[in-house]
Parts: sequence; structure tokens; C-alpha cells
Amino acid sequence: MANQLVCNNYNKNYQFLIRPFEFLSTWRDLPAYELTSYILMFASVPMLAYGIKPYNLEILRIIILTVITLYSGFFAVLIWNDITDADIDTIVHPDRPIPSGKISKKKFFAIALVFSAMTLIFGLLTSIWGLIIVGLAALFVAFHNKYLKKMIKFPAYSEIFTPIQWTVVAIFGFFAIWTALPQSNEIIISLPIFSCISTSGSEIQILILLVAFTYFADNAHDLPEGIRDYEGDLKQGVKTYATSFGLKNTSIISFTMFFISGLLGILIFIKTVLSPIFMIFFILLWFYIMTYYYKLLRADDKKKIDIAPIVGRKVYDYFLMSYNLIFFAIIVHLILFYYNITI
Repeated sequence: MANQLVCNNYNKNYQFLIRPFEFLSTWRDLPAYELTSYILMFASVPMLAYGIKPYNLEILRIIILTVITLYSGFFAVLIWNDITDADIDTIVHPDRPIPSGKISKKKFFAIALVFSAMTLIFGLLTSIWGLIIVGLAALFVAFHNKYLKKMIKFPAYSEIFTPIQWTVVAIFGFFAIWTALPQSNEIIISLPIFSCISTSGSEIQILILLVAFTYFADNAHDLPEGIRDYEGDLKQGVKTYATSFGLKNTSIISFTMFFISGLLGILIFIKTVLSPIFMIFFILLWFYIMTYYYKLLRADDKKKIDIAPIVGRKVYDYFLMSYNLIFFAIIVHLILFYYNITI
């Protein structure tokens, strides 16, 4: 009986270590399509940077390492956010693990360390620049979540800088190619100790467009989320667009950022090798999301708080699906390339 009690206590206390993936699958409402979309999203960037040419084991290695690095970083960032925002979540997200008592901060901290270590290790296996990028991103996230977004009183500070975390997806993927499998020697940057960076002006332009798209698309998603969290952020003194400029102005700013992201998506198509499949579905998706913004912009403040989570979810799906469309467009191009079919 005593042994059984000890065993039960052990399983209860260390369930998150014995079955971490089972815990993570129920920790947040992360649909299967979303978890799959991240794989395609993280793979799409090095594929875009590599271009349409024969694949070998080296490019496959880079794609796999990129996916593992960024996926580990994704979980690490979410967990650190839950730990640092536990006081805010008590008000606006009481069902999350720490406020609900599903897990303690100490145990969640241990899980965060594991994913952070994985991010750094696999980033280094990609290249030294991969380690530098994820390392700097981790430091930024840590200080931003723990201190800066609560200390800095600059209007909308939190949401101005939070999307920078997602731009790492584009930056890491391109630098993985530029350092491990460069496609051009037009521009060469060589620093002592660090590996050489080889790229071109056109590749840098594509990266800038993708970074800008990522920033505006993710920020367009963050603002409706800020409308939903308005009361909690206001009490905690967090500077978001909603707490700084009001719900109506935040809705307008969110739509403006979404509209700009659509224009950037079109420019990415023009500047890259993406097939027309990307453009057709991207435009359809862009206009579809606009119908939800129409409802948000017309609603009064009370209804905005109810509609905002729906708009935020739709814009986030648009953000993920845009990257997924890049992945599928490249796959189609590769199939046509291997079978010598021109369009």
C-alpha cells in the first residue's frame, strides 16, 4: 500500500517528464492542422532561399535541422511567455496551466529549459550563425517578456516588439542557406571565427520582404488579441495598442497592417520563383480575412471584445497558411522541374 502511494505521487509529480508530449498536446488549444502547419512553415524558408534545383542530402539536412530548431524555439517561447505572464493570465486566461494549477512554475521552468537547450544545440548544428540568431532571439524574448513589456511605458511597446520573435523564422532559414549551402557569391561577408556568409542583393531583398510580411501579418494578429486581453493588460500596466490608443483605433491599425502584409505577399510572389498557385490562393485568403475585419471595424467597443478573438484566430491562420502556400508552391515547382514540365 505504501509502495503504491509512493508510485502514485511519483507519477503525479513527474508526469510532465514521463509524458511531456502528452502534456504539451493538452497544455494549449493547438489544433493538429496548426501543429502541422509549423513544420511546413519552418521548412518553407530554407526551401525558398535554396531555389528550384536538384535536392541532395545536404539541403535535406538543413531543412530538417531548421524545422527542429524553430519548433523547439516555438515551444520554448510559448512556455516562457506562460511563466512570465502568469499574473495576467490569471485574469484573462485562467484556464492556462499555471493559473489553473495544472503545473507549477518550477516544473514549467524545467520544460522551458529543455526546449531552450534543444533550440541552441540544433541551431549550432545548422551553423554558428544559426546559434547566434536563436541565442540573440532567446535573450530578447527573455528580457522582453520578463521586464521590458512591463517596465517600458512607450505606447504600444509590447505589440510593437513582440512580432520580432516571429521574424526569426525568415532570418534563420535564409542564414542557414547562406552559411551552410550558399547559392550565390555576389556578396561575401567573412568574419574571424564565424563561418562565411555568401549571398546576393536579390536574395537580401527577398529576405527583407519576408521579414516585413512576417512582422505585419503577425502584428495584425496580435492587435485583436490585445483587444481581447484589454482589461487584464490595463490592470497590469502592459502597453499594447488597445491600452494605448483604444479599441476602435486598434482595430483600424490592425486592418492597415493586415492590408500591408497582403501587398508584401504579392511582392514576394513577384520577386521569387513561386508558382501562380501561391498567388491565386493567397489573394483568395487575403480577401476572405477582410470580411472578418469588416465585422470588427463596424462593431462597437463591447462587440469588438467578442469579435476580436475570432479575427485574431483568422489572421493567425492567414499568417501560417501564407507560409504553407510557399511550401506547396515550391513543391509543385520541384515536381515540374524533375519532370521537365514548363508552365
